[in-house]
Amino acid sequence: MIKKHYANQARLRRHRRVRKKVAGTSTRPRLSVFRSGAQMYAQIIDDLRGHTLVAASSRDADFAALAKALSGKPAPEDAPDAVKGILTNTRVVQARAVGQLIAQRAKAAGVTQVVFDRGGYIYHGRVAALAYGAREGGLDF
Repeated sequence: MIKKHYANQARLRRHRRVRKKVAGTSTRPRLSVFRSGAQMYAQIIDDLRGHTLVAASSRDADFAALAKALSGKPAPEDAPDAVKGILTNTRVVQARAVGQLIAQRAKAAGVTQVVFDRGGYIYHGRVAALAYGAREGGLDF
């Protein structure tokens, strides 16, 4: 018998497994990440109330100027190995900019500490770049 591999179903299984342990509160909301083929989305969610406090994506109007400013800026020396492609890969630069945008909006909403929810994705590449950008923007997790 031939077995099919459904990548998104496997990701959703991993996501449910992670969500058993990771939950956002009003003091430390959850930073949730979704990665599509071309876009990056991030939300800061208070799970106790069931409200999204802040959201940002690579489709936002504020995003274009921030991504353009970051594209020529070199990565700092202390950047983790998972984000080595910040300068070369356009989508990794995009993810880093989304991380900084969500951090700006979260600070404006009064959120400084979050719990990171990688959404079932491997903590590498675009997901790690988004987390790195959020830390650069001032979020603590």
